Amino acid sequence: QPTYTVEVKELPELAVAYIRHRGSYSKIGEAFGRLSRWAGPRGLFNRPDARTLAIYHDDPDVTPESKLTSSACLTVSPGTDVSGEVGLMNVPGGLFAVCHCEISEDQFQDVWNWLMADWFPSSGYQPDDRMCYELYLNDPKTHPEKKFIVDICEPVKPL
Repeated sequence: QPTYTVEVKELPELAVAYIRHRGSYSKIGEAFGRLSRWAGPRGLFNRPDARTLAIYHDDPDVTPESKLTSSACLTVSPGTDVSGEVGLMNVPGGLFAVCHCEISEDQFQDVWNWLMADWFPSSGYQPDDRMCYELYLNDPKTHPEKKFIVDICEPVKPL
């Protein structure tokens, strides 16, 4: 059983370049591939503060899978030039429940379920309507067990 730690903390606003993905959240890797092919030649991964994140815009419990929208994102400097399918947006900062975990690819849904169903009810917080996202802290290909080290960031407000 993986262990999760949750910390409620202020996170900064992030400027991100993004590519939208429609459909199953588990297939967002395709959008990350396209984003990498755009950002790599521009040297955007080499910035010391470069981070990749996935934003999930819909609740999969109420939105049909074919209509789910997510965004594959890379933090960039505000005003970075984008074109084609690459967009630029700001991810609002503020108070978040940050669930830190080290998980395999098939455990993401389990962590989200645990956070929403088990952690929230006794936390003294409720989700608010800013964007939630997963912040990826490593390259799973270089992890000895191919695991993702990730912060799941869910915006909160006090009850």
